[in-house]
Amino acid sequence: MENTVENKKDITANWVSSSRFFFYVLLACILAGSLGGCYGLYQHRYKGKPKVSIPESTLYNPKYK
Repeated sequence: MENTVENKKDITANWVSSSRFFFYVLLACILAGSLGGCYGLYQHRYKGKPKVSIPESTLYNPKYK
């Protein structure tokens, strides 16, 4: 006869609670990844048209000296 005590909080013994735990960990990782991706896209967003100087000789109606 063995003298072992069953550990109720052992992750390998109770598959229902461990699968629920891993499901919530997976959801947290997906949420963190999507929020991080959205923040990265927000940081590198298009910030508008830059002011570019165009030579007058390259316009549709060019102006020559």
